[in-house]
Amino acid sequence: MASPPVRTRLGFGKRLGVLIFAQGLAVAGVAALASSLRPDPWIVLGAAVAAALVISALVAGRVLGSARRTFMALTDGIRSFRDGDFSLRLAVTRRDELGDLVGLYNEMGDALRDERHDIYQRELLLDTVLQGAPMGIVLAGPTGRVAYANRAARQLLSGGRRMEGQSFETVLATCPPEIRETLTQPGDALFTVPVEGEEETYRVARRTFQMNMQPHILYVVERLTPELRRQEVEVWKKAIRIMNHELNNSLAPIRSLVHSARHVVGKPEHAHRLEGIFETLEERATYLSEFLEGYARFARLPRPQKRAVVWSDFLEGVQRMTSFVLEGQPPEEPGHFDPAQMQQVLLNLLKNAYEAGSAEEEVKVSVHRTLDGTSALRVLDRGRGMDDDVMKRALLPFYSSKPAGTGLGLPLCQEIVEGHGGRLRVQARPGGGLVVTCTLPP
Repeated sequence: MASPPVRTRLGFGKRLGVLIFAQGLAVAGVAALASSLRPDPWIVLGAAVAAALVISALVAGRVLGSARRTFMALTDGIRSFRDGDFSLRLAVTRRDELGDLVGLYNEMGDALRDERHDIYQRELLLDTVLQGAPMGIVLAGPTGRVAYANRAARQLLSGGRRMEGQSFETVLATCPPEIRETLTQPGDALFTVPVEGEEETYRVARRTFQMNMQPHILYVVERLTPELRRQEVEVWKKAIRIMNHELNNSLAPIRSLVHSARHVVGKPEHAHRLEGIFETLEERATYLSEFLEGYARFARLPRPQKRAVVWSDFLEGVQRMTSFVLEGQPPEEPGHFDPAQMQQVLLNLLKNAYEAGSAEEEVKVSVHRTLDGTSALRVLDRGRGMDDDVMKRALLPFYSSKPAGTGLGLPLCQEIVEGHGGRLRVQARPGGGLVVTCTLPP
């Protein structure tokens, strides 16, 4: 079977050169013909110029007209790419450089269309996953408007209403104060809010990154209550094991010492040993009493006896017991709380700050009032801070990241603050350390 004839490829430049050469031959022929008919040089020049103009018009129409149509088609196609339409294709009718350019345009359109289809499928898959995620996810653009929010975020922050296109500050204005204050502060944080009569604990992670050369902020709000309840059972089991271990460690020597005391009582020559036995018994009994008192204090926390308290006097009293830097001036309006219980809260938080390794000049306390009259007591430090795992379990009773810790400090603080009708929030401090905020109602 004979192969089809191959059409000779003639480049655009060669084609234009051939036509210009033909134009020159035609002009020379016209000039020679005019010279033979009438030797007047002006007539010969006029005939040559006229022939050149006619042939130039024909050449331009033949060569440049076709190229112009091709360039116009390419221009329209590129405009459609700019507008996001990758469906326009051009017919390849030339076998020169412009034909190659049209072919490349078509190939680029196919590649862009396929890539856009793949991106759309990936975005659809990602959106399906994010919409079904249990944590709330919000992406705010450089202008502060919400670019994306999943279903969980809409339920938590806007009552299920659409958030895209709205200012994130406007969305937060309708949220409870605990959520609004936490999401407007930098860094990660824990907060607790009442939901349908029950306390729900959430963790907020805030990250800043560049997208399309513009700064964006990603907020992730994770509900920790089910995980905390599961961990709480494990913590109670651990507490029971600790209590059992400590009781056995003290009761075993007590039994041995009682047995020794009985023998000594019957032998007057060993009576001098009774004093040492009684001292050891008293030491173990005192340790057990203090050990059990720490757990009992958490369980039998009394109701707060709230009264008007001058903030400056309260802070000066705490400062006499442990040092800290007072940041700013406390409010002139008195607070309304149980001074003994809140003193215990502040002392526990300051103790944690120093045990975290913070320098004394970096342990700061501040008090300010919000627009609705709420008092916000903050303790700031530059200690080790908390990683994500510790942050999630920081408010669990009996959980401690310290080797000798009881795990009652922060939970006890939270119980006291919530007993006043307030909230306790733990946040990672930008630059290192923690910020613990106790909000008290007016």
